[in-house]
Amino acid sequence: VQLQASGGGLVQTGGSLRLSCEASGGAFNTYTMSWFRQAPGKEREFVASIRQTRTSHYGDSVKGRFTIHRDNAKNTVYLQMTSLKPEDTAVYSCAAGRPILSAISNPALYYSWGRGTLVTVSS
Repeated sequence: VQLQASGGGLVQTGGSLRLSCEASGGAFNTYTMSWFRQAPGKEREFVASIRQTRTSHYGDSVKGRFTIHRDNAKNTVYLQMTSLKPEDTAVYSCAAGRPILSAISNPALYYSWGRGTLVTVSS
């Protein structure tokens, strides 16, 4: 499956942004879809995931502020980000895979990755 992420940009602290990731060439509804992010000089960090059952999981740093949802009819997964902070600044990438629940935040278990989209939160 090929993934195309979009929606990044520059936003002020406290603002909101919605990222989209459109899939093509695969059975989208059979994959767990996740978002990861990587800030300069830091390791890749798990942000959120949504399984085929639409069960969602979030990284501790974004719980209560970010929401992931999927539209299987459009082969698209979204990441709604609110109350953004400067520390949310990173390149955000979407990924598709079938990880077991206990390893859902492990990027090595994802098959396909979209090109990242940059989110910059100004202070």
